[in-house]
Amino acid sequence: MSSPPPRPRTALALAGGGPLGAVYEIGAVMALSEALDGLDFNDLDVYVGVSAGGFIAAGLASGLSPAYLYRMFIDSDSAEVPFEPAMLLQPAFGEYARRAAMVPALLAEALGEYLRSPLRQDFLASFQRLSRAIPTGIFDSSGIDEFLRRLFSLPGLSNDFRRCRKRLFLVATDLDSGTSVAFGARGHDAVPISTAVQASAALPGLFPPVEIGGRWFVDGALKKTLHASVALKEGARLVICINPLVPFDARHASHEKHLRRRRLVDGGLPVVLAQTFRAIIHSRMKTGLAKYEIEYKDADVILFEPGSDDADMFFTNMFSYADRKRLSERAYRKTREELLRRHDELAPKLARHGVAINRAVLEDPHRSLARCMARLKRRRAGAMGLTALRLSDTLDDLALGLRRLRHARRPA
Repeated sequence: MSSPPPRPRTALALAGGGPLGAVYEIGAVMALSEALDGLDFNDLDVYVGVSAGGFIAAGLASGLSPAYLYRMFIDSDSAEVPFEPAMLLQPAFGEYARRAAMVPALLAEALGEYLRSPLRQDFLASFQRLSRAIPTGIFDSSGIDEFLRRLFSLPGLSNDFRRCRKRLFLVATDLDSGTSVAFGARGHDAVPISTAVQASAALPGLFPPVEIGGRWFVDGALKKTLHASVALKEGARLVICINPLVPFDARHASHEKHLRRRRLVDGGLPVVLAQTFRAIIHSRMKTGLAKYEIEYKDADVILFEPGSDDADMFFTNMFSYADRKRLSERAYRKTREELLRRHDELAPKLARHGVAINRAVLEDPHRSLARCMARLKRRRAGAMGLTALRLSDTLDDLALGLRRLRHARRPA
C-alpha cells in the first residue's frame, strides 16, 4: 500500500511593531488557532520573526501556546515569567558612559586639527567628529535578553536554535553591510535565541546595536517587513503572515465612523514620523508579497493586518501596556471578521494545505478573547458549577457592552 503524500509545509511569519505589535499578533493568532481546523500554531514547520514578532515566533516555535503567550505578555500577573514592559525603558547608561569617555580624545583631535591650519580649516567642520560621541540608543535592550534567558530556562524549553522544537528564524540587519541575517539558519545558529531576539528588535535610535560574534546588528525590519521569503526558501507552501503596522487613513476613518476628520499634522513630529515609517514599510511589504506570487506560484502567502481606519492601533503609544487587553481583543475580533469576510477567497487556498475555516466558530456571537482566557483559567483552577460558568459569561457580556457604550459616547 502506498504511503500518504507528505503534509504540505506550513509557516508563520510575524512582523514587528513594538510591544503593541506583539499584543496584536497574540490576539490575531488566538483567533486563527480557534477558527482554522487542521492548523496547530505550535506544530508548524517554520517560524520567522522580525523585531517584536521575534518574541512571539520564538515562543510558539518553542512550544508555548498562544494562550500562554497571552498570559505572559498581556495578563502578566498570571504568568510564571511575566513580561515587564518597564524593562524596555531602562536608560542605556552603559552606552552613555562609553560615548562620554570618547569626548576628551575626540575634542583633542578636533582642536589639534584646527590649530594646525586655522586659516584653511572650517571651525565647525573640525569639530564635526564630536558627533561620534552621541549615544547610538536611548534605552538599554539587554533586559530582552535577560527576560528570554529566564523564560527559556523553564523545563522543556531551550535557548538554543539547534535544540528548538521547530525551525525558527529571527531576522536582524548587519549594521556594517546593510544585509539581512536570519539567525537560526546554518552558520548563524550558535547565538542564543534570546540574543537574536534582542538584535532583531534593536530599533536604531531607540536601542543601541547588539554585538554578536564581533558584528553589530539592528532591527530586522530595515530591509524587509515580514521576511516571509525565509520560510518560502525553506519549502513552506502555506505561510500565514501577520503585520500589525499599517498607515492610518484619517479620511476613511472619519467617514466610516462618522467622526470629525483628524489631521495627522496636528499630532506633531511623532505622529508624522509614525505615519511615514508605516507607509514606507507597508509599501515595501506589498511589493514583496507581489513578488512572492511570481516566484513561488505553488505557495500561498496569506496576510492578516489591522484596518487602515483603526485609530486605536495608530494613536496608542506602542510602548503603553495600559490598553493591552483591549487591543488584543480588538485584534482577535478583527481577525475573525477578516476570516468571515474573505471566506470565499481564503477557503480554497487553505484547503490545498489541509486546512479548513470553521464558520461555526466564527459565527458564534458570544466568543471573545477575554471569555476564552477566562475559561482557560477556570479549567486550570478546577471544575466549576454550571451556575458559576453562566454568571462569568454574563459578566463578560456586561463588560463588553460597557466598553462599547463608552466607545460610542466618545466625542467626535
